[in-house]
Parts: sequence; structure tokens; C-alpha cells
Amino acid sequence: MQGSATQGTRRQPPQHRAAYTPTDRTVPTRSADRASYDKDLVHSVLDEAYVCHLGFVRDGAPVVLPTLYARVGERLYVHGSTGSRPLRMTGRTDPGLPVCLTVTHVDALVLARSAFHHSINYRSVVVHGVAHDVTDPEEKRAALDALVDHVVPGRSHDVRPANNKELAATAVIRLDLDEVSAKARTGGANDEPEDLSLPHWAGVVPLHKGYDTPIADARLAPGTELPDHLAVLRG
Repeated sequence: MQGSATQGTRRQPPQHRAAYTPTDRTVPTRSADRASYDKDLVHSVLDEAYVCHLGFVRDGAPVVLPTLYARVGERLYVHGSTGSRPLRMTGRTDPGLPVCLTVTHVDALVLARSAFHHSINYRSVVVHGVAHDVTDPEEKRAALDALVDHVVPGRSHDVRPANNKELAATAVIRLDLDEVSAKARTGGANDEPEDLSLPHWAGVVPLHKGYDTPIADARLAPGTELPDHLAVLRG
């Protein structure tokens, strides 16, 4: 869904722009009209998802891993075990680990009269850049809080924070939002004019993200009530 090309060039710092500057790597090679560099759109796509896919090269071969992430301003934080390969590589690579991070939402199935024109409606973001190991203790704690709050807003204030042993076992990498693009498809089927009279159903099947009622752990301490930040998730 996202096109990629050759090495892109970085322009002025992203915090001074209302939109990201296109580069060779962020201009799609297909359906370029669906691409956007608007910051608000990029942020909304990133903030709505839970899982990203982190791509990098190891021993000359591509590797793509699903993992949790969080956005803080114009920076993404990705966490994992200190034993995971990308986290180890980031820590020992100077000036950092070149990566490509992607996030995708599937909003609807698009059913056409012809097999060729079946599609999906989607929103996606692709980020190119160099990931760096987070070593500053305060930044690391703030990043881990952001990761918890990204899953359920307000959750970091209602849990025991990580202790020193847990912090030592957890690695965090950061990736600046600089070379970024969003891409989206909306609308219905794009059938050929000569196929419109065919007796085959065509249309859009919307998909929705939803939450069931939270299920309490059987070992909850007596008197523990469902916190407000989870009460909003009740079905």
C-alpha cells in the first residue's frame, strides 16, 4: 500500500512544519494521489493503533517485527526486551539503526463486481529514519509511561511503576518523525463501466474496532473497583 524508493534526504526540522517534506522514500510509486504529508493525519493514524511493524536489515536480509509503540510529540518510542535483536543492534550501531516503521488500519472491505477490483479502505503511515537506544533514565521512564498510556490513556498512574530490575531488562528505542508519509483509500468499488450491469453484488463492508466489557483478574485484591479509565471501555 505504501511505495518506497531510494534513500531520501532530510529537510528542515519537523517541529517547524505543519506537514512533513516529501522525500524519494516517502513518495509512493503507485497511487501517489492517496499520499499525504499532513502532520495531523499522520498523528491520528499513529495514535489510534496499538501495534507497529518495525523493519530493519540483519546480516544482509530484511526483518520485520510487530511491536508496541507510542508517540510523544514528533518522536516514536518502541520497547522490547534487552535480548531482542533490533534492540541489541540499535545499542551497538553508530549512529543508530536504520529502520522503517509502519502502521496500518483496515477500515472496510471493498467488494467489486470483478475480482480484479476488490480492495480495502485503509489508513497507513510509513516512517523512515535512524533508531537510537534510549539510555537517559528519565527519558526511559517517561517513554515507558507513554507506552502504557498509549494502550489505555491514564493507565500509568494506576499501576506500580517499573523497578530497577525491570528497567534493566527493558530496552527502549526512539525514532524521530521526520521522513514520514501517510496513505489512505476511501470510497467504493472502482469497477469498469462495462461491468456495472453484471448481476454481482458490489459495495463496502465497514470494519469497526470495539471493546468488550473488561474481565477482572480472579486474584484482584478485595474492594478493587474498575478504574475510570477502564470504565469507558465497558461494552
